[in-house]
Amino acid sequence: MEKKIGRQTLRLLHPPVIASHACIGGRHESRGPLASYFDELSEDAFFGEKTWEKAEATMQKRVLGRALEKAGLTFSDIDFIFAGDLLNQCIGTSFGLRDSGIPFYGLYGACSTMGEGLALAALFLDGGFAHRTAAMTSSHFCTAERQYRMPVPYGSQRTPTAQWTATAAGCTILEAGGSGPAVTHVTCGTVEDLGITDANNMGAAMAPAAAATLTAFFRDTGTKPDDYDQIVTGDLGQLGSEILRDLMEREGIVLEENYTDCGLLLFDLERQDMHCGASGCGCSASVFNGYLLRQMEEGRWNRLLFAPTGALLSPTSSFQGESIPGICHAVLIENQSERKRKDGCGEWSI
Repeated sequence: MEKKIGRQTLRLLHPPVIASHACIGGRHESRGPLASYFDELSEDAFFGEKTWEKAEATMQKRVLGRALEKAGLTFSDIDFIFAGDLLNQCIGTSFGLRDSGIPFYGLYGACSTMGEGLALAALFLDGGFAHRTAAMTSSHFCTAERQYRMPVPYGSQRTPTAQWTATAAGCTILEAGGSGPAVTHVTCGTVEDLGITDANNMGAAMAPAAAATLTAFFRDTGTKPDDYDQIVTGDLGQLGSEILRDLMEREGIVLEENYTDCGLLLFDLERQDMHCGASGCGCSASVFNGYLLRQMEEGRWNRLLFAPTGALLSPTSSFQGESIPGICHAVLIENQSERKRKDGCGEWSI
């Protein structure tokens, strides 16, 4: 059986299992509709540190510790960790991991980093290069605003299309064997750019990448949206999700009620005044490692297509008038009982 199916999708012949997962968040996350799905919530935006950047590193260290503790593991049990964040040189991740001793691959996929990390961590296990891996990422509202827009004390007004960067982190630990939801397919995205230049309109910038990746996934696997219990993109928010639906319909693919977006789930948009929703690496990471995986483990869903998105901009590119390219990586998570059932009867073409 071929591992590569189509142009962009890989089928894992030995699907690794999600052994543990954890997510932590900040004050706004504690007031959102998914608060009960977090392992830890903090009212302190500094997480006990002196700067927001140090706070983000602490978030990563804590969320990894939480995931390890839930699985009864230690740093030495992880063969490789794939992780990143939004900060220059990924200092939130590297500083958070510098005392761990875990072999580390630093990633930058912007807000798609959770999907990129999951894909690579799963591929390492499927290829027999490790027994246990981890994928992790984070974002912090104050660090993101300082780096990409205006420092928070400046008090700049947010536009109607703006999204609120989540102060959150998520970590997934995968194993080569065991029971639980498993990663069965991954689709690597392509860089897409339709010319959006507004750094306060991330949803519009990333929607074309989500459309390209989902279209590729359905094409490569020979499936359609209603073959899945839930399809979840990452932080397109309200406007971006609407654009995605429109772009997909142009390709003859209709996203029905089983589609939603992490940027629409994390906060109550009206009650919390979040404009177009949530964003940041920590948005999809915390929603995935909290709410989404809980639904899988409790049997409410058996087939979850997770497709976080990222905007590949920097302050330099924005200052130079460049447009904002986007990327999206898709990961298919399936419960083992569902996978055995479909393999046994040959019902699914993938």
